[in-house]
Amino acid sequence: MEAKLGKIDQSLIAGVIAQQCGKSRKEVLTGPQFGVDVSVVALPGGMAMAATSDPLSLIPSLGLEKSAWLSVHLAANDIATTGFAPMYGQFVLNLPGTFSKEDFGSYWEHVHRFSEEIGLAITGGHTGFIADQHSTIAGGVTLFTIAPADQVLTSKKAGIGDVILVTKECAISSAAILALSFPETVIAAYGKEVHESACALFYQTSSLPDALAAVGGESGRAEVTAMHDVTEGGVLGAIYEMASASGHGARVDKGKIPLGEVTGKICSLFSIDPYHSVGAGAMIITCKPAHAAAVMERLHLAGIACSCVGEIREKAYGIQLAEGEQESEMPYMETDPYWAAFFTAMEKGWT
Repeated sequence: MEAKLGKIDQSLIAGVIAQQCGKSRKEVLTGPQFGVDVSVVALPGGMAMAATSDPLSLIPSLGLEKSAWLSVHLAANDIATTGFAPMYGQFVLNLPGTFSKEDFGSYWEHVHRFSEEIGLAITGGHTGFIADQHSTIAGGVTLFTIAPADQVLTSKKAGIGDVILVTKECAISSAAILALSFPETVIAAYGKEVHESACALFYQTSSLPDALAAVGGESGRAEVTAMHDVTEGGVLGAIYEMASASGHGARVDKGKIPLGEVTGKICSLFSIDPYHSVGAGAMIITCKPAHAAAVMERLHLAGIACSCVGEIREKAYGIQLAEGEQESEMPYMETDPYWAAFFTAMEKGWT
């Protein structure tokens, strides 16, 4: 049996997890659902609490600082889809038994610093050491934010006729992590300048600035209908998930999806499809057509590129990908090609 990499597939979410969620409570407004980044629980006084959980990263080829960045920001990206920044966090660390006190102190200092920069208070968790722990996942983090219930966005709120916006470009995190992990390979293929440009993409893997700029002030909150973080499955996977979560269809123009020259080169070198590869740092945003210009202008003023790539359609239309004059049913990749590319490069001894 071939080992499965990446997220659980949608049939297990819908058929197993969503059907068995412990006690049913009426205050749970949004529970586990395919394509939805957060849970939402109603609180007294018209408020709500949004929560999300993600793995903690500890990747030797990236080092402690960049691993801590991913640990904080990948979880923050999910909370950002509500239109609000994370406020509180619980961290569970299952560290290698050989992890030194010095390395732990350095890693945690970085976690603290990146959390403080985005206004995140670390409220507790658990820390332990495990023998023979060699995974690049060193535990998990759960983030929370509290906001007015009627202002909390989720990906399932996208509506028919909404336009679909994509910030930044495809495969940001795939290109950055592959370049950082296999520097000699990238330099040999394209030279130092391309390698340095790809590595510089790493600190664009936060989409929290994108989300906050998109909603802007109070008036802007009424203009954005939904947001979804781009992770496994890439930009096309994220759009597919948003359309599915909202119960609608979508039409996407592949030619309008932004792909940078450097990112394209890295993806080509590692033989991965950038449109379907891990793309943390990009955000999928929907809004009514009349508000698209205002949302895009706010992003532009914040220095964040944004492209209009399609629209939400009725469910009967399906989820269609347009390439030139041709339209076809958009595929959904259960396994992101990034994982195979990374481990294949390691097996081949790429450096």
